[in-house]
Parts: sequence; structure tokens; C-alpha cells
Amino acid sequence: MREHGTGRTNLKWAALAAAGALALTACGGDTGKEPSAPQGATASPGVELPKLDGEKLQVAAVWTGPEQENFTKVLKEFEKRTGATVTFVPAQDPIVTFLGTKIAGGAPPDVALLPQVGALVSAVQNKWAQPVGPEAQAQLDKNYSAGWKSLGAVGGTQYGVYYKAANKSLIWYNAKAFEAAGVKPPKTWKELIAAADTLSASGTAAVSVAGADGWTLTDWFENIYLSQAGPEKYDQLAKHQIKWTDDSVKQALTTLAELFGRKDFLAGGTSGALATEFPKSVTQTFTGGDRPAAAMVFEGDFVAVNIAQTEAKVGEDALVFPFPAVGAKAPVVSGGDVAVALKPSKGAQALLTFLASADAAQIQAREGGFLSPNKAVDPAAYPNDIQRNIAKALIAAGDDFRFDMSDQAPAAFGGTPGAGEWKALQDFLANPSDVAGTQAKLEADAAKAYGN
Repeated sequence: MREHGTGRTNLKWAALAAAGALALTACGGDTGKEPSAPQGATASPGVELPKLDGEKLQVAAVWTGPEQENFTKVLKEFEKRTGATVTFVPAQDPIVTFLGTKIAGGAPPDVALLPQVGALVSAVQNKWAQPVGPEAQAQLDKNYSAGWKSLGAVGGTQYGVYYKAANKSLIWYNAKAFEAAGVKPPKTWKELIAAADTLSASGTAAVSVAGADGWTLTDWFENIYLSQAGPEKYDQLAKHQIKWTDDSVKQALTTLAELFGRKDFLAGGTSGALATEFPKSVTQTFTGGDRPAAAMVFEGDFVAVNIAQTEAKVGEDALVFPFPAVGAKAPVVSGGDVAVALKPSKGAQALLTFLASADAAQIQAREGGFLSPNKAVDPAAYPNDIQRNIAKALIAAGDDFRFDMSDQAPAAFGGTPGAGEWKALQDFLANPSDVAGTQAKLEADAAKAYGN
């Protein structure tokens, strides 16, 4: 059930890490946009869609704020081409629980975008999901690598379209804060801790941690674990073939404690980090000139959406470097949102077809903070060199990536606020010295969720 992202070789993984690092280090300060079609439009339709005059569709996703607004522009283009009316339905985490309530009430949305592989598996097991139709499958076969297609399949049947991807191995930094402290982007974990020490001594907290959102803490752990323990152990832990009490987990948590255990490294200290939600973790890093609340914030390419809510410019004030190597190689962790039809309707299948096309992805790519696994997307659609090169590295990687570990887990363990891995790591942030207690809690919750 958790076969995705396994069986890759260490050599390929290392090559991907190198490609990602090269792409990022090559895109320092150019924010110039390349010529592309006007925002919200495509140069010429590349996918045929049916006429759906009078049909009403609902699309559910956990996206909010700018991310929701940008996706709405994609839905508006779908309406324009088909004549359908599409309503965006804001969902809550865990989305499986949200959808279960809607379905039990007889009002499921037509399409849902699921942020976890585990949520897709649950939707199929609950007999909610509809297999993709031939038109959507044709777009997938044309535009997607086998790895991204397999992530949207369960039991050999294609149910989902990975519309949105994420590179979750990035650290964004405030260029002025780094310059004021005389700090350079670190390449290793040891260098990161040294840089954090220097930044903290200069009067600026090193890192803005979104501790109020447990999913960001799982990403911290996964990047450290993948780099330190290696791909094979990562795959085993993702499938719960080894226990969370394993010594490799102890090592990763001990390493993470080197950062979380220094209150002076964290914006607002430990209590501040635990009260900070993801959007604020970004905006407070890029406001305040050369004295922001923190100099760095860790998270994926989608951070650019939140940076856009400040006066900082990506590529000038806001720069990025790959997550530092903890072990021999820097980690490369990916995530994504998969679109699934929950009704056997013509409109739902048409929307999946559209979301599997380059036409849809290019609309949202132009808005920034979005990454598509679609090979047919024109790199010129991305608004700056940083995002353009992140996208190129993802496509160049083909099938050689590791998918977010918590997103592969059952939602009860890896995708539920206030429970499972999210809660255990929030408790760890509050008390980073309790490595053994954290391991025991993680293992107890994992064993219950996985059933082994």
C-alpha cells in the first residue's frame, strides 16, 4: 500500500540532489520575467474540453489565501472554456474526515485535491474515488513521468492527477539579514548551526519555525532523516518496516534538537515558534528590513506565495539555498496535491483532464509559488529564475525523488492536526531533550495507525 517512492538507487538520489543544488545556486539574483502569455490565459488551448453549459461543479482543497486565489484563476479558465460553473469549497485538515462528513451528508464535491498519498488510498478504500477517464489518462500519459503517475494510482488503477508538486528541501533567507551578519548560505548542517549562532549573536533570530502547524515539523525531520539515514532507511520508516524507536530516528531527532534546543535561534523563542503558523513564519522573515524577526525560514517552493504578501522581492531580498547535507548527501524531499474525482460525472472528468494539461498549470505557474510535475509546462511561465530553475530541476529528476514521508503514512499518523506525528513533533519542539519519549510516542501512534 505504501510502495510509492521506493526502489530508487542511491546514485540516482545523489544525482538529483546535485541537480537541485546546481539549479538553486545558479539562480541568485535575476528576477526578470521571460516573455509569456498574459496572466490568466494560455497562448492557445492545448487540450480539448467538452461543453458543459449549465453544469455546476464543486472543488474542495485545503488551500487558503493567495494559494486559493491563484487556483481560482485556473477554475475561471475552465468555466470560460466549458460553460460550467465551478465553486471552490475550502476544506479542513484532515481532508479525509472533511470529505467523509460531506459524503455522509450526501453532498460530496465533484473533485477534491488531496495533499497526502495516504488520503488518496483512504478515498479509494472507502469507495469514494472514481478512476480517471480516457481523456485525463491521455493527458497523464503525454505529460507525466511514470513516477508521478504511479503516485496517483492505487492497486494498479489510476485515480488521481498530480496537479501541484513541491520541492520541500529549501531554506529561504533574508538577504539583508545575512549580509548584516556576514553570513553565507551553508552547505552542511554543521555550517547551518554555525551560521545560526552568528546570526543570533548579531541580534537576529536565525530561524522562523512554524510550530503551530505540525506538518512543517515533519518536513524538518524528514529532510534530516533522509540525508543522515539514507534513502533505504527512509523508505523502510515510511512503510513502518522499521520502528520509530530505531537508532536512526534517535540520531535524526538528536540532530534536530541542535536547532530546536537553542531558544535564541528561534523567532520568539520556543513559545513563539509553537504559536507561529506557516504564513506568519514566512512573512515575519521578510519584513523589518535588515532586522526581521528571523533570518531564515524552511519550507518548499510554495513559500514564494507568502513572500509575495510582503514588500520583499524573490531573487533580490528573498533568496534560497538547498537544505544542507546532514549526512553524505543533501536531501531532496517532494510533496504534492492530487486531484481526484468523487462523482462519476462528465464535468468531474473534464476538470481532471484540464488539471492534467499544461494549459491549467501554466496559469497558476505565472502567479508564483507553484510547481508543476507536468513535463509540458513552458519554463517561461514561471515568474522568476529561482522558481524556473526549481521547476527545471524537478522535471530533470524524472522519477528519482523521495515523496514526503508523513504524506505516505495513514492520515491518522501523518496528516492530522493535534495527533500522531504532528503532535509528537510539536511536543518535541517544546522539549527537545526528550528524544526517547518522543520516539516512544511516535512508535505507539504509528503502530496503531499502520496496524502493525
